[in-house]
Amino acid sequence: MRELEQKLAGRDIKPTAVRLLIFKAMLEYPQAFSLSDLEAVLGTVDKSTISRTITLFHEHLLIHSIDDGSGSMKYSVCNDDCQCMLNELHVHFNCTRCHKTFCLESLSIPPVQLPEKFLLENINFVMKGLCDQCSGIPEKLTKYK
Repeated sequence: MRELEQKLAGRDIKPTAVRLLIFKAMLEYPQAFSLSDLEAVLGTVDKSTISRTITLFHEHLLIHSIDDGSGSMKYSVCNDDCQCMLNELHVHFNCTRCHKTFCLESLSIPPVQLPEKFLLENINFVMKGLCDQCSGIPEKLTKYK
């Protein structure tokens, strides 16, 4: 738990027992998670507490948000050195069968040239298809080309 406390403190978040419990649950997801996902595994914590904690973690750049088009915002824990700058953003993948959303951190969002006087504030790049578990294709055939 000491490591989790340090991660929260490193983002200027007071490491309370409930925040540590929620953060630990977030870290256990191998893919992006929603508020509903957290509610399901944290049955003893009320919805408003989880929601407020998500907002706090997001404001302090401990997690980033993903609008994958599902109608439910997803979240993922940021790397320790992440500052959620535009040049750190990466591609996300939403599986159309199991509806899980994955961070593809090895794929950077390609640069775009905006018209004059346009100011970019955020980019949301989501690819949709079948994930490795749902595609039925052997791993050696699914490598990025």
